[in-house]
Amino acid sequence: MNKKIALVLGATGQDGTYLCEYLNSKGYDVHGLVRRSSVPQPRLPLLKNVTLHEGDMTDSSSLHRIMDTVCPTEVYNLAAQSHVGTSFNMPEYTEKVNLGGLVSLLEAVRQDFPRCRVYQASTSEMFGKALETPQDENTQFNPISPYAVAKTAAHNTAKYYRDYYGIFVSCGILFNHESPRRGEEFLTQKVIQAVKNIKAGRQKELILGDLTPRRDWGYAPEYVEAMHDMLTHNKPDDYVIATGESHTVREFVREAFRQAGLGNYKKYVIENVSKRPAEVTNLCGNPTKAFDVLGWKPQVNMKELITIMLNQNKYENIWEDR
Repeated sequence: MNKKIALVLGATGQDGTYLCEYLNSKGYDVHGLVRRSSVPQPRLPLLKNVTLHEGDMTDSSSLHRIMDTVCPTEVYNLAAQSHVGTSFNMPEYTEKVNLGGLVSLLEAVRQDFPRCRVYQASTSEMFGKALETPQDENTQFNPISPYAVAKTAAHNTAKYYRDYYGIFVSCGILFNHESPRRGEEFLTQKVIQAVKNIKAGRQKELILGDLTPRRDWGYAPEYVEAMHDMLTHNKPDDYVIATGESHTVREFVREAFRQAGLGNYKKYVIENVSKRPAEVTNLCGNPTKAFDVLGWKPQVNMKELITIMLNQNKYENIWEDR
């Protein structure tokens, strides 16, 4: 039997490191793309069994070179300018990476690796000012940030290559998913780190934006398993990956301070509602299709997620002892 070869684009990110570990546990030969400017040294211990290749999603020649070197059977496109707030300040770069990079990848697959299977990381941010709740695969997209606009265009491009060229490309419409490896520029990790610092006496207050938006928060290692499930299924398709439960930012903050034994969060948190130009207010996914077709189900709820983020070592390999 031929060995499965996976190429993970965005290997140094939260999802990338977990996915690489998971694919290693499944016996894959795992390769990862890294950018010189991403300075992946702090995450290198998480990629000890991964062959790393230097390249950039905005440089199609490097992407073609890596594809020719690796000859992957599966490619996971997790590479992105993934911060919504940053996309308002860098809209052109966001589009170049999130849309242009995918086009370069799909063209490489179409021209030279037509049997390679591709996973495209789509996002719940595409729903934007959602026209219905909960959101599923048939909910109309209504993006309200440069990040979401680029991701929506990439999602539609992936569907075009699937329908017109017959490429096996599946899109995971992932709702918010967190872990101890989440970057500190993201809300949940900002809250968790502030809680730890306040408890240790290193910080006195936490400034946040609007606490009323609702999000569907899940656990990142479970979500990367869903990515693999999509590419090992016999048919490419699009899937909402979510818990099916939503909570306000306020609920997340309140629970984090409670679990840390700090009492009422209001003693420490300052709310600044004018921090973001446009805010998605209510995201809640309906993952029924993933349940029924892939057999995927999340196990970790929001309270358990906070416990993990407060206590789990970010270098822990979730699948190492399975």
